[in-house]
Amino acid sequence: MEYPAYALFEYLQGWRLNHFPEQPIPMSDNPLTVSPATRPQRPPPPRRAVARGRCLATPALSRRGRARSMAEPAGPPPPAVFFGAVAPGNPVVDSLEAELRDVLGSLRRLGGEGEAEPQQHDLHRRGANTLFNIWIKYKPRLPEWYYNEKLLKVGDSLAQIKEYKLALLQCYGRYLQQFVSVNLDDINDVHQFKSTFFPNGFRDKNAALTFRALQERNVCIYQMICSRDRNLQNQESLQTCFNVLSSLRLTMQVALPQENLCWLIYNGTIHIYTICRHLMMIGQSAKVLEYLLWASICMESSIPLLSVHYLTWRATLYTAVSQCYFDCQASIHGEIFARRGLIKIDELKQLENTSSSLENSETKRVFREATLKMSVMIFKRAVYESRRKPKSFFRPKLRVSLKEGQNLPWPRTTTERLLTEMFDGVAAQFLAILEALSDSSRRVLHPAPPVPDEIEIRDVISELFFAGLEILSGNSIKNKNLQ
Repeated sequence: MEYPAYALFEYLQGWRLNHFPEQPIPMSDNPLTVSPATRPQRPPPPRRAVARGRCLATPALSRRGRARSMAEPAGPPPPAVFFGAVAPGNPVVDSLEAELRDVLGSLRRLGGEGEAEPQQHDLHRRGANTLFNIWIKYKPRLPEWYYNEKLLKVGDSLAQIKEYKLALLQCYGRYLQQFVSVNLDDINDVHQFKSTFFPNGFRDKNAALTFRALQERNVCIYQMICSRDRNLQNQESLQTCFNVLSSLRLTMQVALPQENLCWLIYNGTIHIYTICRHLMMIGQSAKVLEYLLWASICMESSIPLLSVHYLTWRATLYTAVSQCYFDCQASIHGEIFARRGLIKIDELKQLENTSSSLENSETKRVFREATLKMSVMIFKRAVYESRRKPKSFFRPKLRVSLKEGQNLPWPRTTTERLLTEMFDGVAAQFLAILEALSDSSRRVLHPAPPVPDEIEIRDVISELFFAGLEILSGNSIKNKNLQ
């Protein structure tokens, strides 16, 4: 049946286009609509699709919506705990380890290669930036305990390859930022130190990490000073070293009552000894004496460090203290402290004999070495003081020449007899001779009279040289065998 044109126009007004192509939406009053009985109805689209269709009905709005949906940022990556235990095998942990291996490997190779200076600086800057980005990237994805432990482990690795500045800024310093934002060198009070770094007490799970970060920070500062001014000629470098010593002593003072932190005390004494030895070489013995005394007392105050295993190191500290006294022209105090060390060693030996009936060769060697160190420091003063005479004492003008006694059997002089009484082997005797001749106030090889200018002291110095030459030539051993 044919319809007039105006009728078709009215009927076609009941049709409109949806954004789905070739899908007319029927109107209820349209005679051209197919009834449900003749054609199955298509299920209605989901609400989201309909809403999107309405937004995209206008071309401009459609393009704007698509651009907005494409510009929306993706959500943050899942944390490490999302994949299970934070351990090797976790994809986040494995990715972090791989990136750290790469940057540490490049820095290690950079330190071993002798590249041009500008290129070396550029590669080093890239490595530092990479490490910085790694910490920023993985901090939100890792548990706090794992992140803190990794900071310190990487810092230790950087310190081993002598990247002290990078270890200080990117590892130890980054860890300590969580406690304080002011200059750490301004904290010199025990109560302030405890309240700043240990607000939850020493039983906190991060207490050991904090002590470790504080100690290693000081070591990095000292090494950085040495790299710039090895001889510490700058007054600022010298003052920084004393600040480091004070900070190490403060850290050890707080940790000393905790027996589980004995490793920190032991490491602290090593760091103090290293810095003090450096300062003693440039004439700062008077200022470092108190720090060496502190290190020695710490070794005696920590029960785990009183064992035979640490006796050799304790004797080394005792020796350094005695040498400081000698450098300060207080030889009597140096001998007194050495004799005190002998008493401490003997006390430990008696305790060891009481607790254990069997004494192995290693224990005997340790006690023999420690006793030797103290005996050398005692000999250092005794060899001179035993020959000193009052000023009113009459000195004979005629003295026996050492050349006349060259062919006599060992011991030939008073000095050699004292060496034989105090030391068994020639190696120990030669060590005692070297220590007795070494004096910061006396330049032995300088062609001038020793200070003080005493005849007896000159005789002792000559006899020490005479005995040393005899030991080096091997004649003292031959004479002993003949006897």
